[in-house]
Amino acid sequence: MNEGVEWALHSCVNLCFIPGEAVTAKRLAAFYELPTAYLNKQLQALTRAGILSSTSGPKGGFQLARRPEKISLLDVVVAIDGADDAFRCTEILKAGPGADSKADYRKICLVSQAMHKAELTYRRELSGQTIADIVAQVEQTYPDTAGNTRRWFANLKS
Repeated sequence: MNEGVEWALHSCVNLCFIPGEAVTAKRLAAFYELPTAYLNKQLQALTRAGILSSTSGPKGGFQLARRPEKISLLDVVVAIDGADDAFRCTEILKAGPGADSKADYRKICLVSQAMHKAELTYRRELSGQTIADIVAQVEQTYPDTAGNTRRWFANLKS
C-alpha cells in the first residue's frame, strides 16, 4: 500500500472537520507538510472515484462528495492503489520439480489459497469501516482535534 493511501485517508478525515468548505490541495498538504503536487494526485484520484468533489477558481478546492458514512476505507484504498489484489499468484509451482503444466496452481496452491483468504479478510475489514467511524473515534479519543483542525485551517493564509 503506498503512502498516498495514508495521505488520502487523513485528508478525508480533515475535510470532515471543516464541512462545507472547499480546501485547496496546497492547504491540505501544508497541514502535514506534504508535497502539494503529490497530494494533489491523490486528491484527484479520490475525485475520479466520486469520494471528493473539486471546484476550481479562487474559492475552489476539495470537499467530500459523499457523506462520511458512505465512504469506506476500502473505497479510499481502491481509489488510490487500484482494485487489484495485493498478492498475485504467478504459479511458480509450474516451474518446480514434478509440476503439472495443466494444473491451475492459483486454485490448488496452499500459499495462493492462504493469501487469497487474507486478502478477503483485509478487504472485509476495510469495507466495514467508514471515514465517519474514524472521525467518531478521533473525536472520542482526542476531543480537541476537530476544533484545533478547524482553527488551523481558518488561520492558514492562502
